[in-house]
Amino acid sequence: MRKTPRSFFENQASLGSNHSLFAGIRYTDRFSVKELGTRSVFIAVPAGKTSLGLIYSHFGYSGFKRDIGGLACGIRLSDMITAGVQADILSERAAADYYEYMTISCETGIIISPDDKTSIGIHVINPVPNSLRKEAMPLTVRAGAGTYLDKSLFAGMEAEMSTGGSLVLKTGFEYEVIKNLRLRGGFITKNNAFTFGIGYGMKMVIADIGFMIHDRLGTSTTVSIIFKF
Repeated sequence: MRKTPRSFFENQASLGSNHSLFAGIRYTDRFSVKELGTRSVFIAVPAGKTSLGLIYSHFGYSGFKRDIGGLACGIRLSDMITAGVQADILSERAAADYYEYMTISCETGIIISPDDKTSIGIHVINPVPNSLRKEAMPLTVRAGAGTYLDKSLFAGMEAEMSTGGSLVLKTGFEYEVIKNLRLRGGFITKNNAFTFGIGYGMKMVIADIGFMIHDRLGTSTTVSIIFKF
């Protein structure tokens, strides 16, 4: 498995394929507005057939802050199936105690790999009934699949639906130009956004940078660095 932040941010089931200790940082700059930046740190520790992970993410500025802490676990159920779950604590605060909110939620996922080239995944966020909360949170379901068209080219597609929202489709590819150097591109139907990026892996470090171009607001940038031990 190639270690990436998707273990925490996309589908915790990918932790079930992890066999190494790794830690990383990620920063997302939305539309070049520093108040909309998100900073995250994460670590994963293998433990037999399972892998445990911790994540902390911070969004906002002095006027509004959102913090998320998560404890994740992934496990290999069989040669073809891995599953994962993550418990989250979410906290939001506005300036001058105007607004303060804290809640607990979870997310879970499964990945099925019928062969070495193809994977199918399902990920569910906030499957907790809103009747148990003080404030409603959307339920989000993602389902996708990807395959290696040859040893250097990977292509995938994902569908996402959230409570009160419309269906969002995502497509993308990853191409290994030379050993350990990958180019990526994609398209998201929400706001007709194009994405592209580049990643390079060394023995102990993996660095990635990605861009998303919004049709009205401009470009968002995400940078991540992962250290393998």
